[in-house]
Amino acid sequence: MAGLDHAPPPFFKRGPAPLALLSFYVAFSIALFVLDLRFHALDILRQGISVITDPLQRLAQAPVRMLTEGSDYFLTLESVQEKNRRLEAAQLEAAPALTRLAQLEAENQRLRQLLGLQPREKTAGQAAHIIYTARDPFTRRVYLDKGLQQNLVPGQPVIDEAGLIGQVTRVFPLSAEVTLITDKDQAVPVQILRTGLRSVTFGLGNGQVELKYVPANADVQVGDLLVTSGLDGIYMPGFPVAKVAHVERDSAYAFARIVATPAAAVESHTVVMVLDPRPAVQPHPDPLPEKPHLGTKASASPQEH
Repeated sequence: MAGLDHAPPPFFKRGPAPLALLSFYVAFSIALFVLDLRFHALDILRQGISVITDPLQRLAQAPVRMLTEGSDYFLTLESVQEKNRRLEAAQLEAAPALTRLAQLEAENQRLRQLLGLQPREKTAGQAAHIIYTARDPFTRRVYLDKGLQQNLVPGQPVIDEAGLIGQVTRVFPLSAEVTLITDKDQAVPVQILRTGLRSVTFGLGNGQVELKYVPANADVQVGDLLVTSGLDGIYMPGFPVAKVAHVERDSAYAFARIVATPAAAVESHTVVMVLDPRPAVQPHPDPLPEKPHLGTKASASPQEH
């Protein structure tokens, strides 16, 4: 019969070939990557996802936080008294310097006014807690409990009581990402406090930083303090960054290999200070040359008299 010559319809309808699907998804992923890298097209989507996942992350960390706070609560009275004694001793040691600080600031301001220099920038910021670290073992990044709701923006420096910790690199509505100075992708313009030599530090990823592009014959010694130079417009000058721990000079290379240890507790602190962004420096326009006043006797040549 004629009806028997037709093949029965397939039970499941076959879709596109697996290779075609793979090519489509790869091309779509590359397009999203380029759009996000060049135009930041996925920032809103990323921030929306962070709003949903942030409470879940805090809930997952609640047991560890409770155990930590519980162990701190049950500290013995003797240890608390010992901490108080150390704090009182440190306060007494710093009292002479603090009492003279106001006088030195006033003298510095008067000298700057006499020399016609710009006044020093004021430091201000807000405290924040480190809630967790990045899961990537090849990066040195932490996350704070403050974000867009507290007016944080990318680029703000992060410090503790000893020196520079890192820089805010990404901000979400309820949290912010901080890249530490020990990260391999983080560079900080610095200068040696003893000599004033300027250079740049790069993180090594192992808790240390390297001072690069320093000539082999430069005056660098173990123990030299590196401070921010302020030439990048992000970090204010004078904040301690690291201390030189190792200097290696080789005549075969033009630059010395200098390794330094961060001055701040980069890998262990839980409370930090996020400094306000530096104001943009407006360049002073060059003064225009004075034009001669026409029609005055002073501008006439001697031959006209």
